[in-house]
Amino acid sequence: MTDQHTQTTTHPYPQPVSEPLPPQGQELPAAPPVGGVAQAQEAEATGRHVAADLCGQQVYIIPPGAWRQSWQRLLNSGQIDAFAETILSPDSYELFLELDPTNDEFGEMIASAAERAGESLGKSRGPGPSSRTTRRR
Repeated sequence: MTDQHTQTTTHPYPQPVSEPLPPQGQELPAAPPVGGVAQAQEAEATGRHVAADLCGQQVYIIPPGAWRQSWQRLLNSGQIDAFAETILSPDSYELFLELDPTNDEFGEMIASAAERAGESLGKSRGPGPSSRTTRRR
């Protein structure tokens, strides 16, 4: 028999999680923030931001090597504001909106953050040349 005050929810994992429901007549609690905002706040709390330059102003950004793939998909799909909100500290995001940077300025900010974090955003050089010489016939 199940208790009327529990609800079983499924997650991407095979085990169901049982969460208590509030007493009848009371509102459900607000859902926690999802996606980039919560993760950006977590990053700010753990000090993962590095300083970067944006249009001559200093902003704080999560280094590119720490970006989640879902954040990268935001960038790749052209959702620049949502992406910026995710990777920038809240104060830096407000400054980003005020400055309204060009694509070049935005790219320079990302490069600045990567450089300060000791990361390289350059293209991969690909495989090196073979050390074996080819035999002529």
